[in-house]
Amino acid sequence: MTGSGQLLFPSPRSDKRAISDNTLNAALRRMGFKQDEMTAHGFRAMAATLLNECGKWHPDAIEQQLGHIEGNDVRRAYVRGEHWSERVQMMQYWSDRPR
Repeated sequence: MTGSGQLLFPSPRSDKRAISDNTLNAALRRMGFKQDEMTAHGFRAMAATLLNECGKWHPDAIEQQLGHIEGNDVRRAYVRGEHWSERVQMMQYWSDRPR
């Protein structure tokens, strides 16, 4: 899906950085969504809500998958792979969910 790059949605200025929230928000506005209806960060909040409500996943696995930063620098350095198999299963579940 990413061709020769690592990111699915790279910045037009650098393939090392993802597009910004502002880019996604502008696309949402062009599609007709108002600011109080949907934002780029709203997708993350929606995923967190739905994954937590289904009761299948450890809350720490959900937080880590959503890229929420661990506040403790030492712990953050060692927990990058924590809950990995559960996170893989979670993303497959998310992909398979009927919309």
